[in-house]
Amino acid sequence: MMSFIRYFKIVGLLCSFALCANAAQAPQQINISQLSTKVEDVVVPLPNEIFGALNKLGTVNWRAHVRSDKGPNFTERPRIALLLGTVIADGFIAVQAEDAETVKDIGQRVLTLSKGIGVGTSITPHAKAIIEAADKRNWSNVRKELDRTQNSVQQAMNEVHDEKLSQLVSLGGWLRGTEVLTSVVNEHFSSDGAELLHQPDLLTYFQKRLQGMPEFDLPIIHQIQDALVEVKPLIDVGDRQIPPETVKKVNEITTRIGQGIVTKQ
Repeated sequence: MMSFIRYFKIVGLLCSFALCANAAQAPQQINISQLSTKVEDVVVPLPNEIFGALNKLGTVNWRAHVRSDKGPNFTERPRIALLLGTVIADGFIAVQAEDAETVKDIGQRVLTLSKGIGVGTSITPHAKAIIEAADKRNWSNVRKELDRTQNSVQQAMNEVHDEKLSQLVSLGGWLRGTEVLTSVVNEHFSSDGAELLHQPDLLTYFQKRLQGMPEFDLPIIHQIQDALVEVKPLIDVGDRQIPPETVKKVNEITTRIGQGIVTKQ
C-alpha cells in the first residue's frame, strides 16, 4: 500500500517556488511536471506550488477563497479524516491570503480534528507553532509548519496502520485544492491554469483506493466515488487542451462535494 509520507516530505523542498511567486515574472506556460512528484508512477501535484503557479498567471484575490466555516463535529473517523484534509488545504489558502486570524483558527481546528482520529499528540506542537507564526505574520514559518503537520498526520496514521484514513486525508485535501484551483481558473481562464487539472492517473489512484474501503459505508464516500467518475473523462483528455466549460464543470462537482464534506448529513 502506498504511503503518502513521501509525497508530503517533498513539499518543503519546493516551498521557495510558492514564496517567490508574486515577485517572479509570469511564465508563458506552466509545466506541471515541475510542480509534482511521482509516487508509485502517480503524478501528485503539490497544492502549495499550484497556488504559487496560479499567482504567476496573474493576481489572485486569495481572500475571496478563504473559508471560515469550521464545519460540524463528526464522530465517524472517515468523515473526520476527509474534513482534516480540507482544513489543511484551507490553511495553505489562508496563508496565500495572509489572513492571520483564519490561519490561527485553522491551527486549532487541525488539532481538534487530529485528536478525533487519535493523532492529536503528534500534531500539538505544530498547531502551536502555526498559531505563533501567524501572530507574527511569519508566513514562511506558517507554511513550513503546515507542511510538517501534513507529514506528522500521515506518519502517525501509518504507524498505527490507519493507512486508509491517511488516504482520505489526502483525498480531502486534493478535492479542496481542486475546488479552489478551478474557481480561480474559471474566473480568469488560461490554458496554462487549466492544464493543472490534467491529473487522470491521480484520479484513478483515488478511485482504486476508495474501492478498497467497503467498510466506510457512508453517503459522502459514495458521493465522492460518483464525483470522481464524473470528473475522470473531463480531465483525461490526452494531448488536447482542457476548455473553459470543463473547468467550470469540475468546479461545480468539487464545490458540491466540498460542501458535502463540511455539512452534517
